[in-house]
Amino acid sequence: MAGPEPKRGNSRVSGKAAPQNALGPSLRIKIRMGDSAIGPGKIALLELIESKGSISAAARAMDMSYRRAWHLIDTLNANFDRPLIETSVGGARGGGARLSEDGRELIRRFREVRKGLNREAAPLLDWLEKTCRPARRK
Repeated sequence: MAGPEPKRGNSRVSGKAAPQNALGPSLRIKIRMGDSAIGPGKIALLELIESKGSISAAARAMDMSYRRAWHLIDTLNANFDRPLIETSVGGARGGGARLSEDGRELIRRFREVRKGLNREAAPLLDWLEKTCRPARRK
């Protein structure tokens, strides 16, 4: 299992969208799969589902509608042989959601690639930061 994630701000390969005021060069991972993609937003949703045990709680944490979260999960699940998210119907204790082994493996591998990209891209990003004009706000 990979070690703890780098603190936000120390990583140039984003696990989340870069803040609007971010200055300097950075990378963002997006893996295209047919007409769909896996990027930091879907990975963050999976991580929140795992930690909160609920699609609706994860959606609220991301300031996203339940319907949008469910659509993203459905899109992810459609691209894999086995579901990444397993849901259970409510009852006395209520329903819930959890990641399947494939869902946890996707997060692990995504983090691993992000960590490697940070390491490999550091010289280029440092050079760009030193030689390029500061980013202008739109």
